[in-house]
Amino acid sequence: MGQYLAFDLGAESGRAMAGRLSDGQLAVDEIHRFPNTPVREGDALYWDTEGLWREIERGIGLAAERKLSFDGVGIDTWGVDYGLLGADGALVEKPRHYRDARTNGVMEKVFERVPRGEVFGYTGIQFMQFNTLYQLYAARLAGEGGLGAARLSKGGGLPAGGDGLAAARQLLNMPDLFNYWLTGAARSEATIASTTQFFNPVTMTWATELLTRLDLPGGILCPIVPPGTFLGNMTAAPHWPVYATAGHDTASAVAAVPAQGGDNWCYISSGTWSLMGLEIDRPVIDAQSLALGVTNEVGVGRKIRLLKNIAGLWLLQECRRAWSLEGAEYSYGQLTRMAAEARPFAAVIDPDAFLEPGEMPRKIAEHCRQTGQEPPATHAEYARTILESLALRYRQVLERLEKLANRKIEAIHIVGGGSRNAVLNQMAADCTGRVVIAGPSEATAIGNILVQAIGAGELGGLEDLRAVVRRSFAPVTFEPVETWDQ
Repeated sequence: MGQYLAFDLGAESGRAMAGRLSDGQLAVDEIHRFPNTPVREGDALYWDTEGLWREIERGIGLAAERKLSFDGVGIDTWGVDYGLLGADGALVEKPRHYRDARTNGVMEKVFERVPRGEVFGYTGIQFMQFNTLYQLYAARLAGEGGLGAARLSKGGGLPAGGDGLAAARQLLNMPDLFNYWLTGAARSEATIASTTQFFNPVTMTWATELLTRLDLPGGILCPIVPPGTFLGNMTAAPHWPVYATAGHDTASAVAAVPAQGGDNWCYISSGTWSLMGLEIDRPVIDAQSLALGVTNEVGVGRKIRLLKNIAGLWLLQECRRAWSLEGAEYSYGQLTRMAAEARPFAAVIDPDAFLEPGEMPRKIAEHCRQTGQEPPATHAEYARTILESLALRYRQVLERLEKLANRKIEAIHIVGGGSRNAVLNQMAADCTGRVVIAGPSEATAIGNILVQAIGAGELGGLEDLRAVVRRSFAPVTFEPVETWDQ
């Protein structure tokens, strides 16, 4: 019987979850929840990394106050973002938010040096302007001497000078950075490393030749370790063991998909982003996968997550934030009920056309006008337009995945916070004509916890992990009711 502590940091909030594994079943309990609010300074958008570290410390403190003791601690976060450490082990600048505008137009500059197809050949990763590769290249182009520079160490922010990329001695993606602050071990966990677009999923090594061609410093990269690796005990009391769990939140969530064998299923990790894909044994890096815009990221047990990023509930989150500023406060439950009762197909939008934050209703209205449509007339219609458009995007991506893998998908597993959205789940079933199996909603924390259990030797591997999920959490099934073919 093991007990594990998972920190799951998403783009909007974070939480500390305790998991107790007993008699082949897992029980989870939330210990601490906190917001994850980015910080804007001038034109730059940063993560409040120092604030997030304080919340991690707070979660550990609350667990200790409960007299809990853990056989493992693990941290997962969103992908692509990173911290740069100087020779003294402190951050040389504040970690940027992936929605920061500094990467606008940078992909094209990279392709001038290394053609698009060759970048894909090295990495198998889809092209998104905020991938770590383009963030680093933007930093190199800007010379970022002192831009947003602040010397931060765990537990405190001490302002001093810094010269960004030139001063960096190590690069750590966000979960690896927090693991470093917990243990002093600087390691790059494979699932989060695979989001950078300078990781080779065939060899499971850094794509250093690509970095060399772009004059980027490959020497700052840390050794890669698989999920479940023991990193060491926490340097501060209570000295619990720390594991490099599946550090990319999507990898943790996909590990907790309650599928049982076979290859006739796909997954959607639904939250701020919708990550839709297949689990396969080897990466697919060829002209067809390049043309279809899919990505090859690493999963638990050396699996490959062949997937597509979809904007997800980010659009609804941003509309909710904008309406709140105007004095209209809605819970997500209210918005979902409003969407269910609104006029169907008021408009159809491309969810992936909205990357930058702010004024989302205005941006959606402009998008509608530019595409010859009348914008939604009410807040309810905006909400329904977003959910319907997501369902339509799911169908489009599903058809691409089936074509690429040459297999028929019969079931869609939706996990994560978005799996609680029954309206979107039913839309997905109706639009795709596939059965939707929703849950668990806490898949990311569950996967985090159970990968730690693999590392601790309590579980044998991915199949054992999924068997625990099936025994512990009952899913909700949505059958297609009406066709969206027309």
